[in-house]
Amino acid sequence: MSWASRRQAKYIFGITLFFLIVVGVPAAILLYKPPTCFDDKQNQEETAVDKGGPCLLLDERTLVPHAVVWSRSFEVRDGTYSAVAYIENPNGDAGVQRVAYRFGLYDEKNVLIAEREGITFIMPAGITPVFEGGIDTGRRTVARTYFEFIEPLVWERMQSKVGTLTIYNKDITDTTSVPRLTSLVRNEAVADIINPTFVAVIFDTAGNAFAASETLLPRIPAGEARELVFTWPDAFRYAVGRLDVIPYVPPALVLGN
Repeated sequence: MSWASRRQAKYIFGITLFFLIVVGVPAAILLYKPPTCFDDKQNQEETAVDKGGPCLLLDERTLVPHAVVWSRSFEVRDGTYSAVAYIENPNGDAGVQRVAYRFGLYDEKNVLIAEREGITFIMPAGITPVFEGGIDTGRRTVARTYFEFIEPLVWERMQSKVGTLTIYNKDITDTTSVPRLTSLVRNEAVADIINPTFVAVIFDTAGNAFAASETLLPRIPAGEARELVFTWPDAFRYAVGRLDVIPYVPPALVLGN
């Protein structure tokens, strides 16, 4: 290669390098898109595409499975039942904002005699009670109750609000006439809790649930206590063993991860 050719090659190389630096680098910066939880890619320590790692959505494969501990119906009056299911979620930082469910009530011949659909959430780290009242069976007797989720569960990074609620002074009276359960609940948080729901379940001495009820409070101010009252229209048929009073409060999304 002649001297002139070498000089021309160096000149072209310099011009090219200049444009790569002056134009290419800013263009690359402008076109660069940092990884996010919505880019349809598995990056930034995610365990699935846009799930896990810093993302709000969680990869259900990394969670301890939830379980329907039991579901049961309780006759309130002839042909009218309440249904309850206990959903256990052992994951301390994972919950479900919204999921549809169905109760199916069957007679002794396994014939469906009533069903009820609804929407619930699943709280982290404990039992979420699902309650449905006033289910009409047309005076037919319920022998078995089946509970199922009718859409996929979407698990997200969440924090339970019920950990700040303390239930105490549970007392049940008039079990042979018009049963009444009272309890106190204290809000240990620094913020008010709005519209908390409470589900009471009564067990016999053998540990079998035989009655349930639900009540709602409009508000529990921070640091204060409120009374809970649950009633039933007819006498209990069994001796009372255990009393469950479980708060039911939508969990909070954990943002900023």
